[in-house]
Amino acid sequence: MVSNQNAIKKIGVYTSGGDAPGMNPAIRAVVRSAISQGVRVMGILHGYSGMIDNEMKPLQMRDMANIIQRGGTILKTGRSNDFMKAEFRAKAAQNLRTQEIDGLICIGGDGSFRGAQALYEEHKIPVVGIAGTIDNDVYGTDDTIGFDTAINTAMEAIDKIRDTADSHDRIFIVEVMGRNSGFIASHVGLSGGAEEILTPENIIPVDKIVENLRSSRARGKTSSIIVTAEGQKPGRAYDLADAIRKKSGLDAKVCILGHLQRGGSPSAHDRILASRLGNAAVEALLGGKTNTMIGVQSDRLIEASFEVVTIKEKPGDKSLINLARLLSV
Repeated sequence: MVSNQNAIKKIGVYTSGGDAPGMNPAIRAVVRSAISQGVRVMGILHGYSGMIDNEMKPLQMRDMANIIQRGGTILKTGRSNDFMKAEFRAKAAQNLRTQEIDGLICIGGDGSFRGAQALYEEHKIPVVGIAGTIDNDVYGTDDTIGFDTAINTAMEAIDKIRDTADSHDRIFIVEVMGRNSGFIASHVGLSGGAEEILTPENIIPVDKIVENLRSSRARGKTSSIIVTAEGQKPGRAYDLADAIRKKSGLDAKVCILGHLQRGGSPSAHDRILASRLGNAAVEALLGGKTNTMIGVQSDRLIEASFEVVTIKEKPGDKSLINLARLLSV
């Protein structure tokens, strides 16, 4: 643990894993909050790969101008297989010491936090995490940076798809992101008026889907929207469309939104969340906290240990799926 604020003279900030709208506002908040307290900031490029390769640069107040509205991350991001190996973490730690970095702020998801936890446990470099991922699947926080923007992007796409579905009396299967989590699918499905929502936590047999589609048509509905999370295999929507056709003869069109959901200007909600988390992360680090994530519960900022965040899974909310089914009748 850091004993007092004076122990921290320079911090490093980096983004890791998949990009998420709102990462730039978080960087902005970190840099300006730190510099306002006399602490220097280094930006670490390309996540853990940049830490290993010593890709770092000083960040100043003026560098943060006009980035709050930008999607993506000015620090770049990525995933590093090398960082999973102890010898590369040791190299990264040595680079941080050479750069005189006293503590880190990691903006990413639970995979990024595992790397941060290892760095602290093995090399005692203080790290505070900020939950940033469009999947909203980080345990211990109600919300993550990028989630609100992603679901609004997907919802706008579904609204447009529904116009075509209605005009042609068609079934559309819309695939959204979410490998292990159905938060995007459940929120988008409810807000977009989907008849069925498939997630890793909510698997529906094809026979049941066909039964529900036929029931809807018997009630006079001539078009339907099905939302599915990508799961472990992006493109599963095509398999689902083929299975529906074979079981029922109904033709289902497919639209895969893919990485469209990662991009775009962050929503007001994500900008505010990122600003709050970024400022709180700096305060936590300067206050002696480490190996912890800053998140939000019931709109209040909280701290959650990496030891908990990285081993527990955030449960999905099936009530949204059930409500969507009820309201789509």
